[in-house]
Amino acid sequence: MDSVNRSAVTPSKSKLARTFAKVLHIRSLTGGNQKPKFSDHVKDDLVKKDVVKGELLKKTQFKSFDDEDEKHQKAAAEAFLAKLFANISAVKAAYAQLQFAQSPYDPDGIQSADDLVVSELKNLSELKQCFVKKQFDEYSPEKTHLLAEIQEQKSFLKTYDIMGKKLDSQLKLKESELMFLREKLVEANKENKLLEKRLNASGPVSPLDNLHFSSLNPSHFIMFHRQTVRSIRSFVRLLSKELVDSGWKLDAAASSIEPGIEFLKANDICYAFESFISREMFDGFNYPNFSISAEPLPDQKKRQKLFYDRFTELRSVKPADYLAWKPKSTFSRFCRAKYLQLIHPKMEDSIFGNLDQRNILNSGEYPESAFFSAYSDMAKRIWLLHCLAFSFDPVASIFQLSKGNRFSDVYMESLNEEAFISWDGSPETEPRVGFTVVPGFKIGNTVIQCQVYLC
Repeated sequence: MDSVNRSAVTPSKSKLARTFAKVLHIRSLTGGNQKPKFSDHVKDDLVKKDVVKGELLKKTQFKSFDDEDEKHQKAAAEAFLAKLFANISAVKAAYAQLQFAQSPYDPDGIQSADDLVVSELKNLSELKQCFVKKQFDEYSPEKTHLLAEIQEQKSFLKTYDIMGKKLDSQLKLKESELMFLREKLVEANKENKLLEKRLNASGPVSPLDNLHFSSLNPSHFIMFHRQTVRSIRSFVRLLSKELVDSGWKLDAAASSIEPGIEFLKANDICYAFESFISREMFDGFNYPNFSISAEPLPDQKKRQKLFYDRFTELRSVKPADYLAWKPKSTFSRFCRAKYLQLIHPKMEDSIFGNLDQRNILNSGEYPESAFFSAYSDMAKRIWLLHCLAFSFDPVASIFQLSKGNRFSDVYMESLNEEAFISWDGSPETEPRVGFTVVPGFKIGNTVIQCQVYLC
């Protein structure tokens, strides 16, 4: 085998090595197609993220700036409204002050209040211009809002203070009017008492001094009947006052006297007491001696004259004097019996705190109190009316109506005409008799109406 020629192989290897080294040298100089490093990738990603983040941050900042601006504008608008309401409240307060200064008339106060109203209206006009020009307080709206609310509350307090002064002034005026009316009431009561004293004075109970038995007619009875009713009502007022002073509730007492009656007015309860007194005092009126004695009487003609003489004997004498003069007379017995029948022991004890008047009467004597004096005057009138009734031929008869009777203009006089206001004409709503207050009388063809309370 032929041996390899070293000289022939070596030159070719060295030539290949030189060529490869040359290529590597050129690549190193030009950069060639080098593979990127890992750190270069990371740097690129971070740059990209920073750009995106910057853009997002920029957008967020713009959005926050818009929100802040919107909140600021809203706060400014709210502050403006607060100032507007505060100014309106100030105008109201100034106007209230102007009204208050007019009554009572205060020229200085009116001028001051008028200037204040004009000033506040100018402020209101300035606010209007600010709103038109959109000139709001954009620097410190919160502070403006608080100051406006404070000003509004001050205006409210000022208005309420003026209202309080006005009400206080009206109260003082009403108190002065009340005092004036009370003085007039005292004067009227004094005049009434003087008139009552004249009516109750000794002497004839009738202005007809020349009244004779032969000239007696129903008109005389009618006149005495009216005076008797007045004396009953005078005693009712005295009794009601004594009961109130003793702690009685008049409405409850009236309901016990006339149960089931609905009084149309508060003052109508006096009719219940008047009805009670009339019922007790006129009980037995149809009997010649009020059924209090069995004293024999003469025949009819002499009986008429007897009762007329009793009438003329008593009418010119005070009751107290007559009772002292004739303590055993028929009138004296009538006066004693009717008091014991009318004034219950419990009533007398609650009024006077004792039963002294009752005990005095039971002992055969007569009290000298003002209460018994008023009672005896009423009893005298009723007794005189009774004597006058038996002086007629035929005798005057008494009548009264029961509860539920239909109203009749012939026999009745209504004491509460307002009961007819609600009547629509149907039988269901027609007013009926609730109770008789004062009985009526009949003398021949003459009818004296009984007084009734309708319900």
